[in-house]
Parts: sequence; C-alpha cells; structure tokens
Amino acid sequence: MPVAVSATLAANEALDDRRRAGLPVLPLAFGEAGLNVHPSLERELAAAAGRGAYGPVAGSAALRNAAAGYWHRRGLRADADLVVAGPGSKPLLYALLLAIGGSVVVPRPSWVSYAAQTRLMGTEPIFVATRPGEGGVPDPDTLPQVVARARAAGQPVRSVVVTIPDNPTGTLARPETVRRLCEVARELDLIVIADEIYRDLVFDQRAEFPCPARFAPERTVITTALSKSLALGGWRIGVALLPEELSGLRDRLAAVASEIWSSASGPVQEAAAYAFGEPAEIVDRVAASRRLHATVATAMTERFTDAGARVPMPQGGFYCYPSLDGPAFADLGDRFGISTAADLAEFLLDKYGVGVLPGSAFGDRPEALRLRVATSLLYGETHEERAAALAAADPLTLPWIADALERATEVLADLSSDVREAVPLPA
Repeated sequence: MPVAVSATLAANEALDDRRRAGLPVLPLAFGEAGLNVHPSLERELAAAAGRGAYGPVAGSAALRNAAAGYWHRRGLRADADLVVAGPGSKPLLYALLLAIGGSVVVPRPSWVSYAAQTRLMGTEPIFVATRPGEGGVPDPDTLPQVVARARAAGQPVRSVVVTIPDNPTGTLARPETVRRLCEVARELDLIVIADEIYRDLVFDQRAEFPCPARFAPERTVITTALSKSLALGGWRIGVALLPEELSGLRDRLAAVASEIWSSASGPVQEAAAYAFGEPAEIVDRVAASRRLHATVATAMTERFTDAGARVPMPQGGFYCYPSLDGPAFADLGDRFGISTAADLAEFLLDKYGVGVLPGSAFGDRPEALRLRVATSLLYGETHEERAAALAAADPLTLPWIADALERATEVLADLSSDVREAVPLPA
C-alpha cells in the first residue's frame, strides 16, 4: 500500500533545503528533543562499542531488568520476561499492531504514525475524537458506538491507542477519562496500547496522570523510549511492557521482531539499561529538560494566544496546538488563499520560512486551521548553545531563543494585522 513520507520528516527535510539555500528558517515542525547527549550515556555507549554480536530478540537481560525497574518505580507491575526491546518505540508500535492484528482505534488528533502504520497493515484507522483539552485519549462515551459500527461493517477492531501526554496537543486526559476508557476497552475486549514516550516530560510531576495499566492491567501494553526524555532519537531504542495475561502476544511480538530487526543495537541497549536504571545524574537531566520544555512551550503558546489564536495550554512534551480560526484570522482565505491547515502550513514555510505541521496530518479536519508547533529545536544550533539553554535560570533571555519567539510574534502579527484593525479582539 503506498504511504507518503512521514509528515514530520518531510517538513524537516524541507527546512534543511531552505537552510542549504541560505534562507532563514524557524524550525517548529520536527518533534526532536533538541538537547545534547548526557556525558554518562556517551561513556556507557563507548564502553559497550565492542558488542557487535546479535543479542536476544527481546533485548538484553540488563535492559529488560532496568526497564522493569523503571515501571516498578512508577507503581506498575512489571516482569522483565514480559519486556521487549526494539530499535525505537515507532517500530515497536508497528510490530505490536501486526502482532495484535485487526483494526485500530486512534485518537483524533493523534501522532501521524498511528494512522499511517494502520494503513500499512491494509486497514483504515478508526478515528475517535478526544474530549476538549484532553488530548491523546479517544472519548470513551463515543467509542462504543464507533466500534459497533466498524464491527458491523466487517472490521475486526482489536486495539485502541492512547498517548499520555499527547502529541500533538501537549495536553493530558483527566484520570477519570482514562479510567472510563479502560472500562469501555474491557467491555469491548480491546487491547489498550499506551504510548508513554512523553510521560517523564509532564510538566507537573505531582499531578495525577495515571497509566491505563492502573485501571486495566490485564489488557494494557505500554511503550516508551529515550528519544524525548533524554534526546536520544538517533540512537533508536525503545521498550514495551506486556501484562502476564497477554504473554501470548508477547511471544507474537517477539516473533514479528525476529523477522524485522532481529535485535536492537547491543551497545545502545547497554547505555539504555544505564538510563532506565535512573542514576541521580540522569534523573537530574530529565528534570532540567522538563523545565526547559515547559518554559519555552508555554512562552510559544502565549505568543499564539496574544495574537488571537485559541490554544490549549500544554501540560507536557514540547508542543502546542493553536487554532487560527478566530476573528483575528478571519480573512486568511481572502488575503492569502488559505482554506485548509495544509494551505496555512505551506504558506508559513514559503513566505516566512516557518516550519509547522498542519492539524490534518494528525487526523484533524482539513478545513480546521490548526497547527502542531514544536518548540524543541529552538534551544540552539551548537553544543554550547544547547548546554546554555538547559542550564539557564531563564532560557527566554538567551538571544537565540528570544529571537525565535520574537520572530513567531512578528509572523503572527503579519498574518492577523489587517483583521485585528477591523475586528477588535476582546481584552
């Protein structure tokens, strides 16, 4: 089945083309954590560089034990024998979908790859809208009717994906919504796939944001990785935890893995085992990155809000999800020929060098002028700048971050200037 290049990767390549042409860019499209590798992880990777042999398909014992300990510390039951490692959470998720089979319920909006991977399996994703301000979890009140219709049409619906916290909105579903989703999943006999890659980047770690495994431990599979919390996207390592009740699915997942990647990189597994063990310096690094992401994502959200966009305040990760459908942007169609989110994203790139993703890439309605804005590549272009951003008491005062935020403000003012004069915004 033909599948387009991932929207995030395509946008990043378009920005790189502009850079090579000497044109200015404001990189707000790619969901890369944008920070340096922690020195202790470089050390662990170097020490394991001689490990060139294939390892166990499910991952090394050291990594699986470390991952189990990571989940234990978060109040979940975790058996190392039920952990499977892979070269990133994205291939793990795809392998899971293949091992489960059938159709997949995904939130609307949701990360671009859920729907794309479902289509690679030869079936269409089943979108269920999220509740306002509660991204990442399909509305449990809507789910039964949607699944009933799909099954009546011959679609064998077998799983539902949730993301806590959410990409693209950066928001969190309420605990009650997660609990109710799990109840409905049990009633409908759906496996819950909980993508928790941003879990450690929830801004307020004291808040309650339960994993679905708290409410439905017998049917929840959890995936996570180090690409976001520790900026190791290029290392390609992820882990999945399956419940004992789904041990057969664990075996099928390992079988799929054996035919796709054989085993994850041995040296990277050693470094990942160290990271999942959470020594003090790794805990401190994650906390520092969480503060930085919260500061810059919140500042960008405020720029959009001040310009007249509607934006839910992000609660985790490094994204915001503005909607430019209010009076401040009412005549974008007349002025610039913009009628869809894709039109808007293309216009921002071509005219201003601003890279964002349209909400339609995440399953949103094409005519809804929503954008996924990623702030994590604003921390600097050099090792020194990124280190300074991480260490700064107020990263917004650093020139390169301040300049990027000011550029965003200028572009938004240019988009909305004529309308703002004609339609005063409320105070």
